[in-house]
Amino acid sequence: MVWLGLGGLAVSAFTSATILPGNSELALSAFLYKWPEWLWPALLVATVANTAGSITSLWLGRLAPRKELPPRLAGWFQRFGPAVLVLSWLPVIGDAIPLAAGWLRLPWWSSILWLTLGKAARYLALAWGVLLLSS
Repeated sequence: MVWLGLGGLAVSAFTSATILPGNSELALSAFLYKWPEWLWPALLVATVANTAGSITSLWLGRLAPRKELPPRLAGWFQRFGPAVLVLSWLPVIGDAIPLAAGWLRLPWWSSILWLTLGKAARYLALAWGVLLLSS
């Protein structure tokens, strides 16, 4: 049964990082409430799947023809570079950040690194909160 839970968590985490609907925070919280001893595998699955969803958006952004961004937004990406992708976990704007990064052709590997760091930090903080509240 736990493997089914991890599979559902992976699907939810992947879709949550794309324009498709998903709620990986709720899925991770429910999973950890039921199986707290599976903390590290759950964090790994959620982080990898959510990062994969954002990499998909990054790739789709690279496929789009380039156009000029509004100066303020372009300056933001130029100033912070791929590090801005650490914020891709944010609600509402988070799904657009990898798309924009791909569109701007930010460096591939450093973009993936920053995406992964942001996703892992968010899930770690969430898991910590869930485990504190459930104990």
